[in-house]
Amino acid sequence: MKNEFRSWTEVGVFLAVVRSGSTLAASRQLGMAQPTVARRIEALEHELGVTLFERDTRGFRPTETARAILQNAEEIEAAATCLAQTVETLRSTRPIRITAYSGNFSPRVATIFSEFSLLRPDVSFEFLPSVEVLDLSAGEADVALRVTRSPPHPDLICRKISTARYALFGSRSYAEKHGLPSSVEDLFNHTFVSFLREGVASAYHDWLIRYAKADQIRQTYSEIDLMHAAIRSGHGLGIMNVKLAESDDTLIQCFAPLEEMNSEHLMLIAPEAYRRPEVKAFAKFFAPRYAAIFR
Repeated sequence: MKNEFRSWTEVGVFLAVVRSGSTLAASRQLGMAQPTVARRIEALEHELGVTLFERDTRGFRPTETARAILQNAEEIEAAATCLAQTVETLRSTRPIRITAYSGNFSPRVATIFSEFSLLRPDVSFEFLPSVEVLDLSAGEADVALRVTRSPPHPDLICRKISTARYALFGSRSYAEKHGLPSSVEDLFNHTFVSFLREGVASAYHDWLIRYAKADQIRQTYSEIDLMHAAIRSGHGLGIMNVKLAESDDTLIQCFAPLEEMNSEHLMLIAPEAYRRPEVKAFAKFFAPRYAAIFR
């Protein structure tokens, strides 16, 4: 044999003809036309350079060569079956890994996951709450729910969810003691809390530094949730996502949203992950329902 063997799919046809005794019976077993079965046997014989069957009116009788390679063919069949089973096991047990800021995994969002799980109980999820940007292309996660002012990598599957808006908020207890500013120009008598973390965009802190003095920023946190807790506790004013803050009646928005902080709220999917049928089905189900929460 001069060329490398490539007719792996013909091995199954060969075994079907050996076991059934004819191309007609094999065609019924394989679900293909009889002439197609005969052509594929001829193609296999041509590639191997041997005769595998004696043809007569009683059917196809395996030659001595066919009987000699029968065990090898059955080993190929067993390996292919094992491969398919392994892939199916990996596919069915591998969770969809989703990364987002923890606040995005709200009860309303959790309901969408629950509804999808009722439809697809075979699909599981792994949640990776983080403000850090995980690399989807490198396989650090499959799906990201991300708020950003930078364009995403062009290779990522992208669905815009909404425009995220931000505003300055204070607690009711802070307002009772110090009042609230009515505009950017009215910040000089107030104290602030901020978020700053290495490796994460510093938009919150940059805005405060631009419009307030450094000594007015009394506390700086490396976790957004801690900053939010400080705002609610009345330790200072701070910037929050308008949509996430609107359901908290302990907070008061000081003035109109800060237009310069508008960001794109995106659902991003790694191309490799999107090729998985369950990820594609999840994205189709989840995206419109998730977007409806932010309208």
